[in-house]
Amino acid sequence: MSERLKPGPILGSPGFKEAVCIQTDKVYDSCKEKDCLEDLRVFFTRSGQAIIDQAINVKCRKAEIIWVFPDVEPVPFNRGFFTVSIKFFFRITLDAFTNVGRPTQVEGLATFDKTVVLFGSDGNAKIFQSKFKEDKFDPQLWMKTNMPKAKVEVVDPICLAAKLVDITDRLFETNDIELAGIPDSVCNCFDGDLVAGAERKRVFVTLGLFSIIKLERNVQLLIPAFDFCVPEKECIAATEDNPCELFERIEFPVDEFFPPQKFEFEGAEEAFRDRKRC
Repeated sequence: MSERLKPGPILGSPGFKEAVCIQTDKVYDSCKEKDCLEDLRVFFTRSGQAIIDQAINVKCRKAEIIWVFPDVEPVPFNRGFFTVSIKFFFRITLDAFTNVGRPTQVEGLATFDKTVVLFGSDGNAKIFQSKFKEDKFDPQLWMKTNMPKAKVEVVDPICLAAKLVDITDRLFETNDIELAGIPDSVCNCFDGDLVAGAERKRVFVTLGLFSIIKLERNVQLLIPAFDFCVPEKECIAATEDNPCELFERIEFPVDEFFPPQKFEFEGAEEAFRDRKRC
């Protein structure tokens, strides 16, 4: 067995100066997902629901990610594997058409739950960091051992469709339980309290979602290093005496006045040809 490399100068290796030990998050497992989320119910505030009840049609203008809550739990009898339960919260902006005039913009909340299984290795040591305040601790972290961390990377979803459903002649559940589990931090993103159970009409949206889910552990890695990262560029500062000096250093935003053409977008021609074949 070859000897394990130790931190220190690397002799006889061109380019590398030394082997250094760093503390970083290593990705043990990851997956990418492309989800079509069909018929997600949208919840509105009281004033927003009043507009929806009077609407004759709705159109989805955009969908945004408010927050994502991931939770990690070990898979029983499968050492090293973990379930990652993820709850997505979306802010949905709709155009509600109530008459022949201009539509009214209404914002609502939609949620989606997802669970995946990833490999996160083993780790039984409890980790404590100096970021915690004296005489205080996080009960959630204190009760668990060295669990891997879940990281979810996601872009704002594509709003594919929206439909307005009149429920006065149908039997629907009130879904009050769903609203009870929404964190205050999410509810505070809206102008009022979200309501459910007394509406005449409901909105359901279909979203296209792209995400990458990872399980990471904080580990020490030995890596080759060239040298320290010493900044070469001087900081630019604006002074009260001459603010125009900073403005002179800013390049003219040509692209803002002359938007790029189709051939300047990578892959635009291929995508256009694919659509024509469809």
